[in-house]
Amino acid sequence: MTSSLIIFTIIGMAVVTYIPRMIPFVMFRGRELPPFIQGVLQNVPFATLGALIFPAVLLINEGNLLYGVVGAAAAFIIAFLGANVIIVVIGAIAVLSIYSLFI
Repeated sequence: MTSSLIIFTIIGMAVVTYIPRMIPFVMFRGRELPPFIQGVLQNVPFATLGALIFPAVLLINEGNLLYGVVGAAAAFIIAFLGANVIIVVIGAIAVLSIYSLFI
């Protein structure tokens, strides 16, 4: 690949990424979404996190399913208590760190 082709590819990818992120800001400027839509959008980070992590729960630690279940249970409980996404992740890591000391 030539360097100009690489530069045009990077610029094209930037434009394609920027447009879908800019459109909602332009369309909804000065408007408030209905409460139902706001509630759905507030849960998107948790749903995304669950979709990314759940397959790994079943395949974690060379077949030790209990290790994955403990981590998932800890994350679920912390999320159910209303914690922020980063607190859920850090809490699950802390629980698994303590759990691994006792195994």
